[in-house]
Amino acid sequence: MGFACLHAQTQTGKASYYAKKFEGRRTASGERLHPDSMTCAHRFYPFGTMLRVTNLSNGKVVIVRVTDRGPYARGRVIDLSRRAAQLLGMIMQGIATVKVEVIDRTIVPFKPQEEEWPSEYDLEIPAEYKYGITEDWQHITE
Repeated sequence: MGFACLHAQTQTGKASYYAKKFEGRRTASGERLHPDSMTCAHRFYPFGTMLRVTNLSNGKVVIVRVTDRGPYARGRVIDLSRRAAQLLGMIMQGIATVKVEVIDRTIVPFKPQEEEWPSEYDLEIPAEYKYGITEDWQHITE
């Protein structure tokens, strides 16, 4: 995962969510913030990183995509879109203690067991096959 591997894959801390005044504004990635998006701001994970966020007080979980930088308030680890905050059940409190985990989207391809190949190939051409034009096809070229 590149740069993200240099940092912890799991964080615990405070989460907040974007105020309504930020809706429609561009995020650091260039996308516009939409209240129904499942996006977030994080200080160092690359844009596009998928994060699983768990509200530790009620066990609710969401998956969000990093599209912005922040939060810049002390003690906060993530800023969530309004929809993500609603699904976590944190709208009334405004802040929640959460666990943030990187979702590893690396796909390990299935490798079938080695097929057994013959150790030698019989490439001998039988004598009855002639190179060039056979009598059956000779009339086409005449």
